Amino acid sequence: MSLQNKKMSLLNRTFIGVCKTAFKPIFRRSARQVLKGRLLDLEEPERGRWLESDVKEYLKQTWARSDLLLPISELDQLPSYGNRLTVYLAIITTAAYQEMVARAVPADYAKTLVGDLGWKVYSWMLTTVSVPFRVTSRDPGRRMERVLRALMVFPFSAPGAPGYEVKVWTEGSNTYTHWTHCPPQTFVRRVIELNGDQGELDAFFKSWCLYDWPGADVLANDGQHGHYTRLNTLSRGDSVCDMCWHGCAKSGKERT
Repeated sequence: MSLQNKKMSLLNRTFIGVCKTAFKPIFRRSARQVLKGRLLDLEEPERGRWLESDVKEYLKQTWARSDLLLPISELDQLPSYGNRLTVYLAIITTAAYQEMVARAVPADYAKTLVGDLGWKVYSWMLTTVSVPFRVTSRDPGRRMERVLRALMVFPFSAPGAPGYEVKVWTEGSNTYTHWTHCPPQTFVRRVIELNGDQGELDAFFKSWCLYDWPGADVLANDGQHGHYTRLNTLSRGDSVCDMCWHGCAKSGKERT
């Protein structure tokens, strides 16, 4: 089944064009940093390593796949440009994974490579967003709360499904974000429903859903690990992503 004949509004087409122009150099830099010199296949090292030409062709085909996935995203149904932005990023990472598989990269290794590539982009975005809050507060808990609440305005504004749906509150140095609807993972599920399962949802989990742990450490910026816990995850079939962002770093036992 295909939705490629479904047309987006002019405003959304323009918005996506701007996003694509902005993110192309960011993903190109990240792909070069992550992929160049890596083995093409961990199990068959004799296949060689990623060359500059491999990276260029990979990016070219990833953007082409992104264009093909775009109609499935149903961006016109989303309530805000912030929500559309996050879904567009999910389109790119899904296309990046699919292109890895198409290049005969083993699925598990493809998930690792795409996760590493996406983390470069995500960590840069988190660092950029958090800079003003690092200037205004030295307290990790206060800083994290302020950044998270700013992100709830853009891009994670949450008027409810089909957009984000979340409850946010703070207790002491901890900020809680309990999500019951996530447009990017809904998009990935729709891709699988329409086109078949190549492991896209697991790739989404092993990138997007695992970024929160190191992402919390980036936001806290206190040189420690252990600023995040989550017991349930929407992309794993649970009814909620029950996130807790710890202003004070927790040990392994304290995080369970």
